[in-house]
Amino acid sequence: MPQKARKTPETLRSTRWFGPDDLRSFGHRSRMMQLGYSAEEYTGKPIIGILDTWSELNPCHSHFPERVKDVKRGIEMAGGFAVQMPALSVDESFLKPTSMLYRNMLAMETEEMIRAHPLDGVVLMGGCDKTTPGLVMGALTAGLPMIYLPAGPMLRGHFAGKILGSGSDAWKYWDERRAGNITDQEWLGIEGGIARSAGTCMTMGTASTMTAITDALGLTLPGASSIPAADSGHQRMSSACGRRIVDMVWEDATPDTIVTDASVRNAAIVAMATGCSTNAVVHLIAMARRAGVNLTLDDMDALGRDTPLIANVRPSGKDYLMEDFFYAGGLRALMKQMEDRLDLSCMTVTGRTLGENLDGAQVYNDDVIRPLSNPVYNQGSLAVLKGNLCPSGAIIKPAACDPKYHVHEGPALVYDSYAEMKKAVDDPDLDVTPDHVLVLRNAGPLGGPGFPEWGMLPIPKALIAQGHRDMLRISDARMSGTSYGACVLHAAPEAFVGGPLALLQMGDIVRMDLPNRRLDMLVDEAELARRKAAWTPPAPRFQRGWGHIFSKHVTQADQGCDFDFLERGFGEAAGEPDIY
Repeated sequence: MPQKARKTPETLRSTRWFGPDDLRSFGHRSRMMQLGYSAEEYTGKPIIGILDTWSELNPCHSHFPERVKDVKRGIEMAGGFAVQMPALSVDESFLKPTSMLYRNMLAMETEEMIRAHPLDGVVLMGGCDKTTPGLVMGALTAGLPMIYLPAGPMLRGHFAGKILGSGSDAWKYWDERRAGNITDQEWLGIEGGIARSAGTCMTMGTASTMTAITDALGLTLPGASSIPAADSGHQRMSSACGRRIVDMVWEDATPDTIVTDASVRNAAIVAMATGCSTNAVVHLIAMARRAGVNLTLDDMDALGRDTPLIANVRPSGKDYLMEDFFYAGGLRALMKQMEDRLDLSCMTVTGRTLGENLDGAQVYNDDVIRPLSNPVYNQGSLAVLKGNLCPSGAIIKPAACDPKYHVHEGPALVYDSYAEMKKAVDDPDLDVTPDHVLVLRNAGPLGGPGFPEWGMLPIPKALIAQGHRDMLRISDARMSGTSYGACVLHAAPEAFVGGPLALLQMGDIVRMDLPNRRLDMLVDEAELARRKAAWTPPAPRFQRGWGHIFSKHVTQADQGCDFDFLERGFGEAAGEPDIY
């Protein structure tokens, strides 16, 4: 790509708002004075928006008010003018029915806020699961210089001498409590010890997966995704983001020079090597499409077959958490281990290539970040299944489930709603064996609604009492990235729109053949055709508001669940706003 001309004060985008000698610009300058700013404070300087997803109901981002100050310090040191702009928080813990329902709202808000305001560049502050893809998707479409500031993982959890991993251990100990193996007092101790500081989940869940992907794309400072939220290095990284974005504006370093086919491929490879969340698929596909890169499920599966999992971090790894990963060298060290598999010529927000950014990176604990010769798992984190149950694809995390289920056949237990399924699995007298296949449907993008994280289907009490802790489970829902087990997810098309999962009946034999990437119901085609003809579409979930917009325009899981009218190839770019 040809070298861009450096910006000058006269060619800054914000000058369109403040520079002309006309009535409208008079109004803009006057209102800046109303805010308490003299013209000398911002004239001729890059105006940098700090898009801050802080909320008092977002524990992952509880440190952001302090980090905004660090970013502002960096911007001012570099000669820029900082403006804080709150953005939709999309917190994972409290937002119902699911934060995924609002990822695209954050993406739209980000794009429109950037385009409509006098900004020359932006620092994106996120970390909690949907904030990373939402912010990046919107900023990619807006096209201004951008840098991503990851919230960072929280510190390790602790209880009774044991190290706890958020999410993963919650699921594990909840099953033990359902089995009567944990007292109420112990459960309260786990509740208080599993989340000890600001920051995102400290397992390789969706939050750390997506910040690592953004790091590998070249959109963060090198290794920024690995720094724990409570570490003072996180403050220094935040200030450095502020300094760097000012230089990026002068260099006109826009995201189209960074997010390319090659950098997306790098990000997918790194995701597989980290033991990424299953949610990586739907988010990375959506992010790539915003940049005009047609990443597919087949691409992801091919990379997964060839990429060993080398981050020994829960839940795909066995022993360590993100704090350990940071001490072992972090994402730069992991990428250095596998640099022969990456395109090192990709440009990054630093103005240097990925290869240059990896110079000097070292692994300090080769049990946490394994060499390629000694992986945690010999293939990547995810696999894509296809078959007559999921012709458009489904996702499984092979390393996180018992190998005995890699090839499995058994009768289906089929439930049409989470409430129905939950009632059944809590029945100690449920007629179920370890060979059964537990199925939840109508939990996809339209059916959920919003594609909730219901795919971590609980093990039936009857099996827990017999000592079983895993079984094959299938859903058109998503799953928390901190979860584990033999869970097949994102079955597409979803049942709610008449996908084949809607045709499955109680007792039908389901067969999964992971080595051959197949998932099928052993029902003949004539019978399936009869069932299809008898199927009746359910009533829409929404009749008004955001949910109505969502249901009219969201794409299916295999296409990233973006809105059809927001993808890069739809219509013409909005361009710059008129100023009159």
